Amino acid sequence: MQEDENDPRLWHDVRKPDGNLWIFEQEGEARAKLEELFPVLVGLERFSAGPKRTRVIAIATDDEDDRPD
Repeated sequence: MQEDENDPRLWHDVRKPDGNLWIFEQEGEARAKLEELFPVLVGLERFSAGPKRTRVIAIATDDEDDRPD
């Protein structure tokens, strides 16, 4: 989530009420949660009526990380 639409350097992670980060397995789930939490910003972005202030970061994993030793 971008803190200030005039300063693209200031972003923060979106956290749950318990303080932990929101983490999802599927990008679609993450985008749906952002829309639930920030409906106006996401709506403005969808219609190009405002600057991009939300983003989903995908973390690539190595297939070998899932293999047992």
